[in-house]
Amino acid sequence: MKIYKHFVVMVMLCPGFADAEPLPLDEALGAVYRECNGIEDSLDELKKMAGINTAITGVGTGLGVGATVAGIKKAGIDKALSVRLEKTRETLKGTQTAGKATESALDQLSNDVENLNFEDFGTSEEKQAEATDNTDELQKKSKNLGNLRTGLLAGTTVTGVAGAIIADKNKTDQSLKDQVENCINAMSDLRLSYKAAQISGEPTFDAADVITACEGYDYIDLSKIDKRATGAKISSIATATTGGAGTIVSALANSKNIRNDSTTGAEQKEKNLNTTANVLAAGATVSSAVATAFNASQISVIKKLIEVAENCSDAL
Repeated sequence: MKIYKHFVVMVMLCPGFADAEPLPLDEALGAVYRECNGIEDSLDELKKMAGINTAITGVGTGLGVGATVAGIKKAGIDKALSVRLEKTRETLKGTQTAGKATESALDQLSNDVENLNFEDFGTSEEKQAEATDNTDELQKKSKNLGNLRTGLLAGTTVTGVAGAIIADKNKTDQSLKDQVENCINAMSDLRLSYKAAQISGEPTFDAADVITACEGYDYIDLSKIDKRATGAKISSIATATTGGAGTIVSALANSKNIRNDSTTGAEQKEKNLNTTANVLAAGATVSSAVATAFNASQISVIKKLIEVAENCSDAL
């Protein structure tokens, strides 16, 4: 009669596999305990590293914002200096139109702000500079802002490199993947053993509670962790690349050779370099912010998986 019961159970539960007899329930519970208990510890390490990386890329974003703002302020001062230089040139030529030309240029610059080009920002700084008579003071302030932008961009570059390294390593390893897969398989065996015990009238112990607490493993997708790590890595690499290029361009734009060059077209060259540095600063800021978002998202995914693992471990 017992053999007949087992035969009925297997036909009902595993069509086509009537020769695969379920494990005794106590053995199935023991397998679940071995395979599923403590998975949260491995996940917690991933969460910790994702938190560190979020902080690092967050700092990089802040540095990028600072570099962009410094560049915008510098653009405003440089515009005022440019207008003042033009006024000096006109005066040296003996013309009487310098005042009107300056006023017209400033009005035009105010209107151009609406175009949202980097060289058109910084009007606040420009107006302050316009009210300052000391050209040397403005030159010094412009240089300091340029140096500040270069330094902040260098800092953003460093955080980009660090973020890329951490993100590349903060993925699920084969050991964790095997552990989760073994846990899922053990849970599958437990369900079969539990149903068999119910049908045969054998004790089911706390199997129902374990199955309920651990059922979340059926929906675990470790690839979500890895995808977000890859996104953070790519964004951090972009931060390091743009930030590094911006640092070089910013340093060049603020170098003595460029600033003191009085040859034809030198002023436009300096302006172009500064505009490029500002664009790169903004680009590094955006990519760093994206990396931060990926890291934060990775933390969110890991937390949900840890919750599943902890519920299962508590039941075991």
